Amino acid sequence: MTGKPTIVIAEDHQLFREGLKSMLAASGGFAVIGEAQDGLEAMRCVRKLHPDLLLLDLSMPRMGGISVIREVKSQFPQTLILAVTIHESDQFVLEAFDAGANGYCIKDASRDELMLAIRSVLEGKKYISPGIADQVMEGYIEGRKTLKTESDWDTITPREQQVLKLIAEGYANKEIAGLLHISVKTVEKHRSNIMSKLDLHNVSALTVYAMEKGLVTTKT
Repeated sequence: MTGKPTIVIAEDHQLFREGLKSMLAASGGFAVIGEAQDGLEAMRCVRKLHPDLLLLDLSMPRMGGISVIREVKSQFPQTLILAVTIHESDQFVLEAFDAGANGYCIKDASRDELMLAIRSVLEGKKYISPGIADQVMEGYIEGRKTLKTESDWDTITPREQQVLKLIAEGYANKEIAGLLHISVKTVEKHRSNIMSKLDLHNVSALTVYAMEKGLVTTKT
């Protein structure tokens, strides 16, 4: 890698995003070339700028972080991804790495830990914050992850997860179609499939379910 590693920051909290920018600028070793406030904007930045590293919040509006990871790795596998998140549960750790993340760092980490995470990922190493789901990470790397019995959630496809997230965020079918570049009829089909699979038949129930699964987060 020649020159300064290039970084895009995808984070919808402006203060946290500005803090990351300041920290990286102070280090002098990185070039922040783009910023995004939601998942779709993150995809546009990666598509346009081709950064070496994407610093990505998992709880993003419009397109969740896990979906962003999956799409980026599908289209731009050379882009490294470090998830920077409040979520510490095994579910989020495993989903992030399964989607293709290269590292996983908790937001309340110290400056030194976050810098270590960034440098480790840029050096081609996997990184996970100490103290969270160590046994899960070991199982993932060694291919010994225990698979649970398939639940209703496991039957929801990545595209259906995107649609569910947008429904829970209050978008109408036509708006969802525009955001995902699909037809309204396709959105309606996804919506019907989601309701059938989850046995949930109104927007309120879908919204509660999406919040339980971390697709939608109420932030303060």
